[in-house]
Amino acid sequence: MQERAAQYGFTLQLLPIAAPGVEQKATWLQVRREQPDYVILQTWGVMTGTAIKEAQAVGYPREKMFGTWWSGAEPDLKDVGEGAKGYSAVMMQHGAERGAVVVKEILEKVHAKGEGAGPKDEVGSVLYMRGVVAALLATEGVRSAQERFGKGKVMTGEQARWGYENLNLTQPKLDALGFKDVMRPVSTSCSDHMGSAFTRVHTWDGSKFVWSSGWLEADQQVIRPLVKNSADKYAVEKKLTRRTPADCQS
Repeated sequence: MQERAAQYGFTLQLLPIAAPGVEQKATWLQVRREQPDYVILQTWGVMTGTAIKEAQAVGYPREKMFGTWWSGAEPDLKDVGEGAKGYSAVMMQHGAERGAVVVKEILEKVHAKGEGAGPKDEVGSVLYMRGVVAALLATEGVRSAQERFGKGKVMTGEQARWGYENLNLTQPKLDALGFKDVMRPVSTSCSDHMGSAFTRVHTWDGSKFVWSSGWLEADQQVIRPLVKNSADKYAVEKKLTRRTPADCQS
C-alpha cells in the first residue's frame, strides 16, 4: 500500500490496532474525523467484528470497508449480522456458495454417515475450505513426488519437497477433483512456491458472504520486487546460502 501511494499519489494513513483488538474506539474516532475514502482492514478474529461495530457506531459506511484474506471469515461477522452488510474482503477460496462438488461429496460421504469431525453447517465456509484446500495441496504434492520417485512408496523430506515444488494443478485436474470454481490452477517451481496470485472479492449480505467479483490477479510488477528485497535482506541477516540453479532443476 505504501508503494501504491507513492505510485499514484494518494494519501495513506496507517492506523495500528493493539492486539487482541477489542478496544478500537480511539482509532475509529480518528476515522470519523479524517473521513477517508476507504478503509482497508488487516485484521484477524475478534479484531474484524470489533472494527465493523465501531465503524457502525461512528457512521462509517461498510460499503467502503475492505478486508484482506485474514479479515473475511464468517465467525468474525455472524454476531454483527446486518450491521456488517456491504463489507467486503478478498478471498482465495471457499465453497462457491456451497455448490462445489467437493463440498457436496463431503456432506454426502462423510457427514451423511455421521463421520464428520465438526459441525455440518461449517462445511463450505471460508475457514473450512481453507483447510480443505490445504489438504488438497498436501495430498497432491506427495502424489506429484510419487509420480517421479515411485507410486505407493513413502516419500523422504527431499522427495516431498520436490513434489511441492512441481505441482501442476490444471483446471481439468481441479475439476476432476471436485474443486471447480473453488480455486484457480496452481503451478509451482523452485523459484515460485506460491503458484497462483489470484483472488476474488466476497461481500457480506447481512447473513453470509456472496461472491461479488470475478477472479482478480495481483500485480506482480509491484509485489515481486518487494518480496525479493525482503528475501534478500532476510538472507543476509540469517547468513543463508541460496539454492543453486542445479538444485532447482526439475
